[in-house]
Amino acid sequence: MSVVQDEARVEVAAATVEAERNVAWPLRALYLLLAGLFLVLAIVGVLLPGVPTTPFLLLTSFFLVRSSPRLNDVLLRSRLLGPILRDWKHHRRIKRRTKWRAAALVACMVALTLVFSSLPLEWKLGVLGLASIGIAVILRLPEM
Repeated sequence: MSVVQDEARVEVAAATVEAERNVAWPLRALYLLLAGLFLVLAIVGVLLPGVPTTPFLLLTSFFLVRSSPRLNDVLLRSRLLGPILRDWKHHRRIKRRTKWRAAALVACMVALTLVFSSLPLEWKLGVLGLASIGIAVILRLPEM
């Protein structure tokens, strides 16, 4: 491990102790519960069109930082979700490739939903409208 990684781990450990000291246990428990809820919603967002993923991931990280920086560090080191959160945390931007992949994934999932579902036409139009808004939001995010 490099010196920089060691220093980063020491900072995370210090932040963890400080956060746990400054937050009363009922509030900390509420924050952990909310972090778990938003993580579940983010995972659902990966699977379902029209449900956003990134805002729920950001909310998960927000509540974890305040309740358990150690768990937030685990989330940031995650192979699947970590790179998106780290890019947003450090640069307030996402990679162009990630942005276009997300938009393409939403478009594919919506297309599959429209073709293979037995939803009434009004619901299909609603799914299409919400997905269009989601894609527009994704494409407007600042990129690296």
